[in-house]
Amino acid sequence: QAQLVESGGGLVQAGGSLRLSCAASGRTFTIFSVYAVGWFRQAPGREREFVAAISRIGDNTNYADSVKGRFTISRDNALKTVYLQMNSLKPEDTAVYYCAADRDFSNRILAYRDDYDYWGQGTQVTVSS
Repeated sequence: QAQLVESGGGLVQAGGSLRLSCAASGRTFTIFSVYAVGWFRQAPGREREFVAAISRIGDNTNYADSVKGRFTISRDNALKTVYLQMNSLKPEDTAVYYCAADRDFSNRILAYRDDYDYWGQGTQVTVSS
């Protein structure tokens, strides 16, 4: 019914870049443009934290302070895909990265875990020093 699949994770040296993708599929996401999307991450022993979010039509974005200026979130509603471009990666960016989606007709940015009903399985990002 609803599936979010992350890809693009891997091992990279500090200072490097990765681009994560979150592809939506299933009947639930037939009209993907009504869904706000966010990226979260969870490092070992830590709680899942907000990274970035984008409104349903992509004109509003928000970032955690820790990634502001280094990460960029974008989306292609025709492809039902949301991207997270990560530049100048640091070892502290190492985590499992999750995308999440929730239907929102008001074009808001959703920045809290509890805002989202749909989650992917995550993709591992490891940044070596």
